[in-house]
Amino acid sequence: MSLDISALEIETANGWVRGIVDDGVRTWRGIPYAEPPLGHLRLRAPQLPQSWLGIRDASTFGPIPPQWRGIALTGSRRRPLMSEDCLTVNVSAPLEPPSKPLPVLVYFYGGAFSSGSSAVRTYRGANLVRTGEVVYVCLNYRIGALGFMDFTSFSTPERPFDANVGLRDQVAALAWVNQNIAAFGGDPDNVTIFGESAGGIAVTTLMCIPSAAPYFHKAFAQSPAPSGAYYPDMHEQWALDLLEILRIDEAHAARALDSISAAKLVNATREMTSKIGPVQKPGSLSVSPVIDGDFLPRHPIDTFLEGGSSPKPLVLGTMAQEGALFAKLDNILPSTPARIERMFAGTDPAARDRIVAAYPGYPSKERSVEISGDLVFWYPSQMVAEGHSRVAPTWTYRYDFATRLMNLLGFGATHAFDVPVMFGETNERTMRALSLLGGMDALRELSARFQGSLISLAKEDLPGEGWPEYEELNRHTRIFDTEDRIESDPFPERRQAWKGYRGYV
Repeated sequence: MSLDISALEIETANGWVRGIVDDGVRTWRGIPYAEPPLGHLRLRAPQLPQSWLGIRDASTFGPIPPQWRGIALTGSRRRPLMSEDCLTVNVSAPLEPPSKPLPVLVYFYGGAFSSGSSAVRTYRGANLVRTGEVVYVCLNYRIGALGFMDFTSFSTPERPFDANVGLRDQVAALAWVNQNIAAFGGDPDNVTIFGESAGGIAVTTLMCIPSAAPYFHKAFAQSPAPSGAYYPDMHEQWALDLLEILRIDEAHAARALDSISAAKLVNATREMTSKIGPVQKPGSLSVSPVIDGDFLPRHPIDTFLEGGSSPKPLVLGTMAQEGALFAKLDNILPSTPARIERMFAGTDPAARDRIVAAYPGYPSKERSVEISGDLVFWYPSQMVAEGHSRVAPTWTYRYDFATRLMNLLGFGATHAFDVPVMFGETNERTMRALSLLGGMDALRELSARFQGSLISLAKEDLPGEGWPEYEELNRHTRIFDTEDRIESDPFPERRQAWKGYRGYV
């Protein structure tokens, strides 16, 4: 169909943008939602963007946030442009401008708060837009040391720093959506946030940030690790570790952080998160939100358990074998007996015997990997569901589906394998390869159901018929598999064993 150019030209609060048609949807890319965080704005809260004259070209993605280039999930090009000037959003909408406002989906990418970008091909959302008749938004936010380390203890009157600037970016982007999305055909009063892994942590954390509450209405968290926020004393030590790697004296930290290159910060942060953090404090995430008592007033787990989370519908769930991916490819979890024993010794020794007894066969490799996944992802999500179900509709799931080859490789239904399924991108290279021994038809059928639960939440405030809400008596959980089913309180022995364990707080 021919499309009137006027359908691609949209007036935002800061000026006009012109998008393109790609993959059957209208899309606008690289729109600034904040001032570039450069110079004196580095490590500071995002500021409102400046306006522009004329029509801004919105056909290409903005630069990706600074990160290690060895990560494969940084964009569509082999070496995408990388810059601290990265605070942009992408918007996609149906080809035909809608007659009434459409539900809005806003996605936060994963990557352990150290990698990722809105330019990743899987995250483009065209399938979601076409299938669900929604408006889709994906955004860049600051990651690594520039977004999720707390340097406020090194502030000086001349050079102050802010905490949680990556989370503040997310709230600023949601505020931009609230102000501008109607021009793209979206309903600012019907915004659903969703994300996976670190993006899932973002979702659950945003539900505990007062300033974020006005800007979204529903939430869907895939494989969140809701315990992944820490108090300032731990963050200060991690900041000192980073300065030591960089050979920066604490007395000169403010000046050095002001001038050091982003590349040096990225390399030092990678060394810290891969070699120091997982060994010194197994099970913690050193690049993470900080409970600063202001922007993030309390630990998210406490907020949920005490009924203080934003009372909005929430769906959250985990993969059946969360820890398997990390054990094979990027062992940052406490998935070995040595790290597990060190973790318990440094957190709650009394809980050790009770918990490992719920995993018969420990210290086998398989049981150790299961402990790591349950510690980081499954049990904290159970705490979130338990607390939030007292104040708002809550649904939980477990994703069990794996192709024959995924099982043969020892992955099973592991971390991040649900992302292309949610986006309807089952034909991407990795998913095709993992289906070489069969399973593609079942994968596509599952994708329709899994994605459909998100779209149903956005449109109907329910993730689908026949999925009962989570409540503490029955703890109903939907199991996504070749054929879906509802289970009541999966793994009650493990849940009881973990009860009361809080890890590093």
